[in-house]
Amino acid sequence: MKFCVVGPVHPLRGGIAHHTTLLCRRLAEQHEVNAVTFKRLYPSFLFPGKSQMDTSKAAAEFPAEPVIDSLKPSTWSGASRLIRSWSPDRVLIQWWQPFFAPCLSRIASGSKPAKSIFICHNVLPHEANPLVKPLTLWALRHGDGFIVHSEKDRETLESLLPGRKVLKTVLPQFEVFPRQGTSKEEARRRLGVDGRVILFFGLVRKYKGLMDLIRAMALLKDMPVTCMVVGEFYSGKDRYLSEIERLGLGESIRVIDRYVPNEEVEPYFAAADVVVLPYRSATQSAIVQMAYRFERPVIATTAGGLPEVVEDGTTGLLVPPENPEALSRAIRKYYDSNVEPSMSAAVRGSKDRFSWNQVIEAIETLGASL
Repeated sequence: MKFCVVGPVHPLRGGIAHHTTLLCRRLAEQHEVNAVTFKRLYPSFLFPGKSQMDTSKAAAEFPAEPVIDSLKPSTWSGASRLIRSWSPDRVLIQWWQPFFAPCLSRIASGSKPAKSIFICHNVLPHEANPLVKPLTLWALRHGDGFIVHSEKDRETLESLLPGRKVLKTVLPQFEVFPRQGTSKEEARRRLGVDGRVILFFGLVRKYKGLMDLIRAMALLKDMPVTCMVVGEFYSGKDRYLSEIERLGLGESIRVIDRYVPNEEVEPYFAAADVVVLPYRSATQSAIVQMAYRFERPVIATTAGGLPEVVEDGTTGLLVPPENPEALSRAIRKYYDSNVEPSMSAAVRGSKDRFSWNQVIEAIETLGASL
């Protein structure tokens, strides 16, 4: 088949760019693939991070036409014309944020007669406001088929657009993070940590529940644990730091406020005994897949689709969201029960569950059915 993929690719930063780039590369192993990407993703006044560009030296790449400016409608029409000139069988459009509804709506409708498949990372965003559903419907109504990564998103999409074709597949492991065989001992020496070490990794936003983890750490003072918080703060850093100070956790919580290039990711996971995702809401999370890539178990909440990928008692532990007491008990149980060896082995054995082959097969199946 001939595919055109629409979405951010490297050197744009973030999980969606990783996913789009790897998707193009994997599809191109069996199909003809063209890609259209953004020359401007977010306007600076809407982007809370330090940079939208990824400076990683180790990065997957795929040639894509940088046509789309999220604020210039003329570029949306230009992207549609370019897509039509390629005469694809199917157009694959990444969907994760209603801000892009006007842009992606125009591209999807303007790319006809090619059928459009939206790959939905979040059907609806984590932060709700009155415009979310109207904007989402504005764009997704142009989709002929949909790929989702969780039952929650399948149910949400089917309630918004009854009767549309929806397939659920896994969120695959991202292969852009090099595995260099760094041992736990070497990683800890480099990072200056020892003893019991847990990891919170990724961009810090309210829905990820870092405040709940901080309060859980306050309940573990009798069992010293070091928590590494690694990722760029998108909001409220002072509030988190104030809570850490108020609870007297300055020695046990290490904050590394920066975006970590791909080639520097492994030591943080290698140094940790377990990765903690105290999310208050979720569909899926690439952080789980990163943990599994580096063979680390996960303590997560039951928010959204997380229970679909974290097997409670096997590859990790699950707790209710927004419950610091339950989270502290799970961390304590993880150490007291000495489950790291068995859970790490289970993680190693589960990797085939999250292969790109499943994603490609779902796209092929859905594309052929339209």
